[in-house]
Amino acid sequence: MMTGEVTTTKRPPWMWLLALLLVAVAVAPLVFQWLGNVDDQRLVDLDVYRTGGEAILEGRPVYDFLTPAPQLLPFTYPPIAALLATPLAAMSWPVAQWVWTILIFVTLAVGVGFGFRAALNRASGLWLPMAFAFLMVACTYLMPIRDQVRFGQVDILLVALCLADCVVRRPVWPRGMLIGLATALKLTPGVFLIYFLIAGFGPGAKEEHRKTFFMAAFTTALLTLLPFLVIPDDAVEFWFHALLDPERLGANAATTNQSMRGMLIRLYMPDWLTSLLWLALVAVVAWYGFRYARRALLEGHPVTGVALVGLMAVLLSPVAWIHHLAWVVVVLGALVGDGRDPVRIRVAAGVWLYYVLPIPWWGVTIKAAEIPVLSPVLGKIVQNGFGLGALVLVWLLGVWLPRRRESFRALP
Repeated sequence: MMTGEVTTTKRPPWMWLLALLLVAVAVAPLVFQWLGNVDDQRLVDLDVYRTGGEAILEGRPVYDFLTPAPQLLPFTYPPIAALLATPLAAMSWPVAQWVWTILIFVTLAVGVGFGFRAALNRASGLWLPMAFAFLMVACTYLMPIRDQVRFGQVDILLVALCLADCVVRRPVWPRGMLIGLATALKLTPGVFLIYFLIAGFGPGAKEEHRKTFFMAAFTTALLTLLPFLVIPDDAVEFWFHALLDPERLGANAATTNQSMRGMLIRLYMPDWLTSLLWLALVAVVAWYGFRYARRALLEGHPVTGVALVGLMAVLLSPVAWIHHLAWVVVVLGALVGDGRDPVRIRVAAGVWLYYVLPIPWWGVTIKAAEIPVLSPVLGKIVQNGFGLGALVLVWLLGVWLPRRRESFRALP
């Protein structure tokens, strides 16, 4: 007999514990590989943050130190980052390594949760924890995320801050504040100020986007000016000296620099020609990238907008290491969408595999083989593989994806 009652399947609480266990087991080899590395190769960027915090606590100049040999790395971040790193400096080095590694996976979980929210909503019920665990493990083994763990990097934290600020439906904080924090910490998230500036003005603009821009700009300015009151000498040194020296970031021609400028530098043209071509490419890619991102936002696809702006942070920057491509997590979420379109799933799987493989380093191997004609040309293309791939991703998200949405809706 039909009673008219609706029954729902309740998810046992232990399902999330099982999902957490599966993630922990799957990522353990990666974590123990890098946390068990030799001392001078272990989480070297975390050592930079921590040493910057130590300099603050000990009253030493932040931008004068180098980490111990063989790395000899300087502090390259804005002074507010050194102030916020003081809690790391108060911890022992082994404790700081574990705390930071756990933070990497917590912020990756935020990126996966918001980036793949549409697909996860369709996997509600008993399958939601397992779907989330699968996506966490898949994203962990992307090369840019593996490098987060290897070096103890901060990029996935910046991704989580910007993504949450853009896509949370009812934030408890003023929207734009997290973007301002991320921008003050590492500057490159400042592309999101441009994003909300062009989204907040012009045809179809919304008041909420203007408010987001002003809040992000205010927070960035506040956190940028604060060090001038607390550590004025370090603030002056960064903004008027250290920031103007791109070589402080490392060898700009190195394979791991996958920005457009990095790719051009590896062509070894005259400096003036490299700079001219770079500025021209920045203008063209920025025009299309921000235009596509604005359209995605105004059409109700904020994850796609965030993914495009994240790619701008990589491509337009003078220096963008492979780990800066942590934005690929959001790109994959935008491509997958709600998971109903098998073509989008296959394309996302291809992008995932591409960024799992160490393709730029294959280019180095090809060049070293010194095969006439083949090695110089093919080797250079493959060496620039992740940067060239990012340009393709801009086209995928900005041109192909809107067309695919339309055609999929038109299917019977």
